[in-house]
Amino acid sequence: MTTQQTTTPTLDLLARPSGGFAMVAMDQRESLRQMFTAALGERVGDDRLTSFKLAVAREVGPYASGFLIDQDYGFGQVAAGRMVPGGLIVAMDSLRQEPDGPVEDTAIDERVDLTAARQAGAVAAKLLLIWRDDERRARRLEIAAEFVRRCADAGLLSVLEGVAKPAAGATTFDGPAAIREAARELAGLRPSLYKAQVPLGGAAPEERLAEECARLDEMIPVPWVVLSQGVERDDFPAAVRAACRAGASGMLAGRAIWSDVVGSEDVAAELRSRSVPRLRGLAAIVDEHARPWTAR
Repeated sequence: MTTQQTTTPTLDLLARPSGGFAMVAMDQRESLRQMFTAALGERVGDDRLTSFKLAVAREVGPYASGFLIDQDYGFGQVAAGRMVPGGLIVAMDSLRQEPDGPVEDTAIDERVDLTAARQAGAVAAKLLLIWRDDERRARRLEIAAEFVRRCADAGLLSVLEGVAKPAAGATTFDGPAAIREAARELAGLRPSLYKAQVPLGGAAPEERLAEECARLDEMIPVPWVVLSQGVERDDFPAAVRAACRAGASGMLAGRAIWSDVVGSEDVAAELRSRSVPRLRGLAAIVDEHARPWTAR
């Protein structure tokens, strides 16, 4: 059985006219449920998660150059309803995560049919890889390479996200160095776009962040963006600016945009009053400071 080769789209489908990226991530699963528990004091069902994700798509999606969502909680509805004008990205990661804990490991979600996702309207797929310097390091690299290949075969852009964490039992952990090493290995597979952590959690003066991001930029041979997980919401604009000044092409972020709306009584109104202005402000930073993806 032969694989049908399909022309891969370009990153213009995820970019702003400036060539930078101001994309929204709405693919959180148990992590989003944990946010609801923190906000409401009780666990919520799947319908509440889906409803929130669709509200973000409707209210914030029109201002995003790209929109990332998972198939379990809304991809089909967002695609069928053509809710977002920017490029639609389907999450392809299966997450190993305790109900009240962080994501510990990931794999390719074999339930995600990339060809069907493309036909539904997706232009890209995303895979999160938890990077650790342990005995599974080589296997994770193989998984990442397989993801990049599958996306190319399906005619989709590949967005590869590396999140560096300490190995089990590690007594020391150099976060910025691990982020760089993860980027060197994973971005070296040449996905269409690499999604990186902000060094130092964004909790440093902007010039210091820019220095660390410049060191990270040296490791990455493809266009790259930053994520907001682990960065305080108020620190994120400066972190994006620092990363863009150092060579990043923008951001693909969720929590920094909509996390304080989780649990609100009027989600749509709060998204319009809080999240949309945040995204527009971040987009202005991207337009002014980001390296256009075509310049990589």
